[in-house]
Amino acid sequence: MSVAEGAPPRRRSTYRPAFAIARRELRGGLKGFGVFLACLALGVAAIAAVGSVRSAISEGLSREGQAILGGDAEVEFTYRFASPEELAWMQARAEEVSETVKFRSMVAAPAPDGELDRALTQVKGVDGAYPLYGEARLSGGLTLDEALENRDGTWGVVMAQALVDRLALAPGDRVRIGAADYELRAVLEREPDEAAAGFGLGPRTLMRVAALEPSGLIAPGTLYETDYRLRLAPEVDLEEMSNAMTAAFPEAGLRWRDRRNGAPGVQNFVERIGAFLVLVGLAALAMGGVGVSAAVRSYMERKTDTIATLKTLGAEGRVIFAIYLAQVGALAALGVGIGLAVGALIPALAGPLLEDRLPVPALFDVYARPLWEAGTYGLLAALIFALWPLARARDVRAAALYREAGEGARAWPRPVYLVVIAALTAVLVAAAVAFSGIWQLALGFAGGVLGALLVLWLAALGVQALARRLSRGRAVRGRPATRLALGAVGGSSGETSGVVLSLGLGLAVLAAVGQIDWNLRNIIDADLPERAPAYFFVDVQNDQLDGFLERAQAYPGVEDIETAPMLRGVITRLNDTPARDAQVPEDYQWVLRGDRGVTYAAEPPPGTEITEGEWWPADYAGEPLVSFSEEHGKGLGLELGDTVTVSILGREITARVANFRVVNFRDMGINFLMAMSPGVLAGAPHTHIATVYAEPSAEAGLLRELAGAYPNITAIRVRDAIDRVSEALGQLAEATRWGASVTLVTGIVVLIGAAAAGERRRVYEAAVLKTVGAARGLILRSFALRSALLGAAAGGVALVAGVVAGWAVMVFVMDAPYRFEPVSALVIVAGGAAASLVAGLVFAVRPLAARPAQVLRARE
Repeated sequence: MSVAEGAPPRRRSTYRPAFAIARRELRGGLKGFGVFLACLALGVAAIAAVGSVRSAISEGLSREGQAILGGDAEVEFTYRFASPEELAWMQARAEEVSETVKFRSMVAAPAPDGELDRALTQVKGVDGAYPLYGEARLSGGLTLDEALENRDGTWGVVMAQALVDRLALAPGDRVRIGAADYELRAVLEREPDEAAAGFGLGPRTLMRVAALEPSGLIAPGTLYETDYRLRLAPEVDLEEMSNAMTAAFPEAGLRWRDRRNGAPGVQNFVERIGAFLVLVGLAALAMGGVGVSAAVRSYMERKTDTIATLKTLGAEGRVIFAIYLAQVGALAALGVGIGLAVGALIPALAGPLLEDRLPVPALFDVYARPLWEAGTYGLLAALIFALWPLARARDVRAAALYREAGEGARAWPRPVYLVVIAALTAVLVAAAVAFSGIWQLALGFAGGVLGALLVLWLAALGVQALARRLSRGRAVRGRPATRLALGAVGGSSGETSGVVLSLGLGLAVLAAVGQIDWNLRNIIDADLPERAPAYFFVDVQNDQLDGFLERAQAYPGVEDIETAPMLRGVITRLNDTPARDAQVPEDYQWVLRGDRGVTYAAEPPPGTEITEGEWWPADYAGEPLVSFSEEHGKGLGLELGDTVTVSILGREITARVANFRVVNFRDMGINFLMAMSPGVLAGAPHTHIATVYAEPSAEAGLLRELAGAYPNITAIRVRDAIDRVSEALGQLAEATRWGASVTLVTGIVVLIGAAAAGERRRVYEAAVLKTVGAARGLILRSFALRSALLGAAAGGVALVAGVVAGWAVMVFVMDAPYRFEPVSALVIVAGGAAASLVAGLVFAVRPLAARPAQVLRARE
């Protein structure tokens, strides 16, 4: 019975031979599928490796939550210590309580010139119970108790290495913090709860809480925070205890954290950057899909005779489709398996190296979820890109056995296959949305990749049409190499679309990353106003303000000074809704997470731009009113007349929104989200903040003058703060570059595959040209020019796509301005042409060496 005959048992007798044929052909080896396997393996390995690292960090944060937080739970207060009632409540429910105090200050040490050298530090005062979990590691083998004890009336401190280097200190040296002298006993090599501390403007200094008293730094209105870490019994319900404390002290303005998410900022960052890098890996996989499609198309072209023979014997199209789908499925499983093995192996091997560089604990192991996600992505991508050439192959006619080229080779697949491809693409995008957890980013990225592929495909068609037109023009007369190159670019061999798609997508991602990298590194400098302050001075006491202003204004080189009263408060309610229950867009949730700066003013500060509502009269004495930043107030859903409740110094103040105003934090001046009417806050303990504008040459002397007179005042040099932020942005940019490198490598593999697939065609082309008298030099020039033109075309289109993508990320994701960076853009175009040229020349060796007689006889 032939394979085409039918009856009820027909389905069994049809597909069993199909799978048998598929197995038999696979036994012949994997020739021609190297690019197929490499593309899949690279993309899957990248996604699996990033996912595995993300899982390792997330698992480390989860399992080591106690050590990261420094306790099972933490209660934080702003501007004050816990009241006796609050402390008693915690001590009654915890096995042990540890108290810490955190604030910024200046530390001074003798300089070689006899003056005092000063630096900003993040001071943390700790008690004898610290740390409840984990261990502080110090130089010299000292314990924390030994390093911080009081010896002969002098308290000890330990400092981070960066601060020790900055002030050229060594253990045993004396330093001044505030109004007191301390002895540096050791270098702080490891702070157990460092990850929970978040971003700081200065390196760490550890000292005892009791040692803070002689410094005079903790005074009414001073900016400081206190943390109370609790060691709890294992059976304690954290959620229940959190709710109980909030209910017991509803107006305390306390913030609760516990071991379930000891470092939420780190966790959120890891999740976001991990999701982004997985999506970049998906871009590599999409580009690898182009290589998959090209490899399957090339393989199917070589199988035209076999397919035609099977058709002659009566095989139906669905049988042909089943034969080669089975082969491609088996190879896809192999490629995905290789990628998963590599993706799981890399983090496991690199774990010991990464652990020392990561600021958080990471438990490197083989995690099932990232591997399962990567495998899902890989199989879906392989099926999507392989279906097109497979669907076209099923329509090869038996007549192809007797003709040079199969009929219908350029036909589109049947509509049912197009629907299946679209459905699988939708499933892949849905998987990216579900797995990433950030649906806006996933949808935007997927749309960008699909849009880039469409643009590149249209560009390939445009390049072909333009090349065909130019090859027939007068400009190429007398230039045979150019004419041959343009004719090949404009031909229907599929080489043009393959190179433009594969190389173009990789270069587009690289161009986008280059633009984003440059903009991230320059975002701070680009945002700096023409006139920025030299210093921020905080903790200026009320009785110091007049003297501070007099000294600063009299110092040579000082151009201007701005001051404002400053308090800090936690938003606890929006109208009648508790802040933690408010439905706020993700971009504005940070406003409610921590304490925010608050000021008060009888009159609007100079330059205030009110967009809605009115400022209160200068002599206003009614209910508390608040002026809110327009952008952030609207982001929180506030309207004129709404109320905002803020906990300040343990007291809740409910203020009505009187107006919205423009707040531009990029001008580096004094800006507050909230400015209140003076009535309630003017009598509360508070300090002042000042910005001093001065010539660069006056900065060092000004700091010595003011810090020497007022040791409790903290000076924050604007440039130092900018450098810290720039360093963090640079690390983010480095991560994106590593992700983009995988995409570029995949693009190069696909390019090599495209060049290798076209080698057979160029062998025949070279044989024909030699037969009609063309010299090898002419043939080589035409091949080289063809490759360079294709690379330049891919680079040009990729540049446009990359610039658009870079602009979109900076403006819509980073909420930052975008500026075009020309150097990396030109490198992209030149690099594309060079990569294509090199690949073309490498695969021109065999065509140039082939003998025409042998080639032409083989085609008979």
